Amino acid sequence: MRPEPIRATYLIETPLDPAAVAEVIAGEQSCGTFARVHGETDALRARARALVEHIEELPPAVEPSLASAWLARRGQQGPWRRARVTVAFPAENVGPNLPTLAATVAGNLFDLGEVTGLRLERLALPAAERQRFELPRQGIAGTRRATGVANGPLIGSIIKPNVGLSAEETADLADRLCAAGLDFIKDDEVCADPAHAPLVERVTAVMRRVRRHEDRTGRRVMVAFNITDETDAMRRHAELIEREGGSCAMVSLNWCGLSAVQSLRRSTGLALHGHRNGFGALSRHPMLGISFAAYQCLWRLTGIDHLHVHGLHGKFAQADDEVVDAARDCLAPLSAGIDDRVMPAFSSGQWAGTVPATRDAAGSDDLLFMAGGGILAHPDGPAAGVASIRQAWEAVAVGETLEAHAQRRPELNRALAFFGGVSG
Repeated sequence: MRPEPIRATYLIETPLDPAAVAEVIAGEQSCGTFARVHGETDALRARARALVEHIEELPPAVEPSLASAWLARRGQQGPWRRARVTVAFPAENVGPNLPTLAATVAGNLFDLGEVTGLRLERLALPAAERQRFELPRQGIAGTRRATGVANGPLIGSIIKPNVGLSAEETADLADRLCAAGLDFIKDDEVCADPAHAPLVERVTAVMRRVRRHEDRTGRRVMVAFNITDETDAMRRHAELIEREGGSCAMVSLNWCGLSAVQSLRRSTGLALHGHRNGFGALSRHPMLGISFAAYQCLWRLTGIDHLHVHGLHGKFAQADDEVVDAARDCLAPLSAGIDDRVMPAFSSGQWAGTVPATRDAAGSDDLLFMAGGGILAHPDGPAAGVASIRQAWEAVAVGETLEAHAQRRPELNRALAFFGGVSG
């Protein structure tokens, strides 16, 4: 009997028989190719070939989603049939090798001529396979310990302007944000190690202010410094953060790669804040790429602790239900019996008015709620912006509307009036 496999679920579109195309996917991504080859014995196939476990045909498309020169050369026309298929891959084909796992479930199959659409929707790993890969070093519990926030969401903001501030100017802004009452501050993804604010100078200057704030108030603020770089440089940057008493590093996941983030995880105990910038290129077309459910599974195997999910009613293209599903995916274990949950990070256009929808979406307070303009643009200043968001979470906790709660909370009242009313 085969050990429990790795299961991948795909949405496919094709003018051919979906069952035949599913078999092509299974063969192409395991031991086969378009024709049986010398050495591909029955015993080898029984041991190593992926198996099609389930096919669910869906309503067809009116026209093909993507072009295929392979189909065009054959004069193949529609109907353009769609189906959801699940393929089981032998775990031993992969071993404890994350790039190969990704290449197996999300490799050449996107280029298959037989399809006019293919999307990796979900990825499921047995517990034994999950244990081969990295776990979060901090996760939800460690992030709460590092910040001293035992209950409720972590309220955060982003250094703005994104780029252009010197190291000392960045530190001065971080000082003001600490004083405003934040739990979490992060660099923007486009500011890593620029000439106007080298990371070594920025980390040193910012952490000086953060330590001084803690000495004065007893409150610890987590700062996610953007250390995105090549692998050895990221390790050095992480060591600098640790020497300065920091607790978190941010990485642009897609541009560093799975292996680099794995290597970073193995070399540092810092919380790793995973930024997904560029994910839209992988996911935005509904018949191509990788859904967030599968994407977050692969990245969580690197051992990250936080992962961006965008925000509700935000500035990006994702529908709210996608953000909801993303947050819930982050807060669910990948395999039974293993607590590898990561903290979803909500951002983009967030303010006090989006709090109710965010709480309903996550079904939990185990999240990072990050607001830029919702804090820094509050008419009474950043401290009032932070207060307005905390007051919105108070209202949600007691089951009160924001409008009613705002009658006794001037910061929330001003936020509702200034930002245009309740959004959630």
